[in-house]
Amino acid sequence: MKGCHTEQRIDTTLGELIEAVSEAAFECSKDSTEAYILAGFVLEEILRKSPLKGSALGQQFPQEGYLN
Repeated sequence: MKGCHTEQRIDTTLGELIEAVSEAAFECSKDSTEAYILAGFVLEEILRKSPLKGSALGQQFPQEGYLN
């Protein structure tokens, strides 16, 4: 059963979003590798659910070589 959903919008930049998610991930993780993986999953989920989807969101990116 779906409850009453009110849409809440927050005006922010992509950089601010990445910073906030990364900071929270580092607080919850045991090391930097785990924090980067967690932040990546969270950011991907947020961006996939956003109403403004760009063409890059459906693209598959390599798992290695980023954020290291």
